[in-house]
Amino acid sequence: MLTPSDPSYSVDSPSSLPPHCVNPPLAPSPPPLLHHSPPQLPPSPPQYVPSPPVFLPPVVHPPPRAPPSPAEGTLPGLWCVAKPTVPYPTIQEAMDYACGAGADCDSIQPNGSCYQPDTLLAHASYAFNSYWQRTKVAGGTCDFGGTAMLITVDPSYGGCHFNLM
Repeated sequence: MLTPSDPSYSVDSPSSLPPHCVNPPLAPSPPPLLHHSPPQLPPSPPQYVPSPPVFLPPVVHPPPRAPPSPAEGTLPGLWCVAKPTVPYPTIQEAMDYACGAGADCDSIQPNGSCYQPDTLLAHASYAFNSYWQRTKVAGGTCDFGGTAMLITVDPSYGGCHFNLM
């Protein structure tokens, strides 16, 4: 151990000592920690609660010119035909009813004048019209459980004639 009486012991003046830091850093400072947060989104609109859809009829623009008016004392023709949007099983059931209740369905049998085209829609239209034309004077309707509709254009074609009474 060194004591002040030892010849190798010396004390230098403060001006001869190298400068030193009173509070040296213990370790280098780590970079600041950044906390990443999710990006801020603009506030969303209130939740939409869907309501049952509202179906409106299509916009129908009037024809460019009016159809010719019927002759004095006559009414325009009306024919009863199958709605093309109704599922086929429903149309088949309604056609079976019409044929069983008095419609002329012989014409839509093979070799009949209205067999071609051989489609359910064509056959049902013929049967519906046949039944309705016969029963409308007594209050019969062109409905057939919602499967039929009235049209003003004669659906007859080729050798197939849709009766008008």
